[in-house]
Amino acid sequence: MIALVDYGAGNLASVRNAFACLGEQTFVTRSAKEIASASRVVFAGVGAAGSAMANLRAAGLADALVEAASGEKPFLGICLGMQILFKRTEEDGGTDTLGVFDGEVRRFPRVDGFKVPQIGWNCVRAPGGGGKAEEEKYFYFVHSYAAQIVPQTALVCEYAGVEFTALVKRGRLWASQFHPEKSGRAGLEFLKEWLEC
Repeated sequence: MIALVDYGAGNLASVRNAFACLGEQTFVTRSAKEIASASRVVFAGVGAAGSAMANLRAAGLADALVEAASGEKPFLGICLGMQILFKRTEEDGGTDTLGVFDGEVRRFPRVDGFKVPQIGWNCVRAPGGGGKAEEEKYFYFVHSYAAQIVPQTALVCEYAGVEFTALVKRGRLWASQFHPEKSGRAGLEFLKEWLEC
């Protein structure tokens, strides 16, 4: 069964509904033991990094998430749940995060014509500019901060003149800046692909 990590904030109802559409059972947990014993783990985060990290540490979940994300178990991070897997974020005056991936998360710059946060649909493509139009897919984003590109970046996106990591992968660990649970058919296809990894 799929464990949905409850750290006191997060879009768990929408995530549960998305997996239910795919016929998958989930359960919500704040237990490090249940995270360790689950067949798959989903960490869907919203809100601010500083308070999220404080909540994770207070609940004794930070080490459990690092362990789950560093092993062979399928793990999916979503939005803030992806950002927190990086080493550090500029948010809240600078916050040390879980460090599963090297790299930083930075605030979008102020650019005329671009509102921050980015809210809405945007296309993703393979890194390196090799993505063809037919390979582009659109997903739903809500964020003010974006992770820099790292060797494990699998998909990129661009906003406010910044190219950033939209999806990072390492083995069965996947983490997306976009919200698959709010991305319609493309999001369900993404979740199905993760379920098969």
